[in-house]
Amino acid sequence: MRFTSTPRGARLARRLVSHRLDAWGHPYASPANETVTLIAAELTANAVRHGHVPGRDFHLRLTEVEDGTLRIEVTDTRAERRPVAGTPAPDGESGRGLLLVDALADDWGVLPRPTGPGKTVWAEYVLPRGRTGHRSPLGK
Repeated sequence: MRFTSTPRGARLARRLVSHRLDAWGHPYASPANETVTLIAAELTANAVRHGHVPGRDFHLRLTEVEDGTLRIEVTDTRAERRPVAGTPAPDGESGRGLLLVDALADDWGVLPRPTGPGKTVWAEYVLPRGRTGHRSPLGK
């Protein structure tokens, strides 16, 4: 799905991820829903803060693949601002989002956007054995 590159767009994307996971059989209070929703919140906030280009939206894709992996992809249109997990200043107000993604996701990375300028930041969360649900993509 596409969302406006605004804090409101990021908030709506996060809520949609949580709702879709619940519909796929991962209830709101489950570790999978809470973890993937938090990862989505960080990736969409970064797309708004660091990947924003006026007049351009960000894209979100959520999939559950057959091996029990939940994958979230957030695509923006700024290729030159690639995210890097680093060590934030102890008294800094930002810079911890990718540290959270790195700690919560089983894997994550950055790919060039396949259809134009920009990048896709993706993260995967592997479900505990036996906890797979619906396997359908959300948006493009």
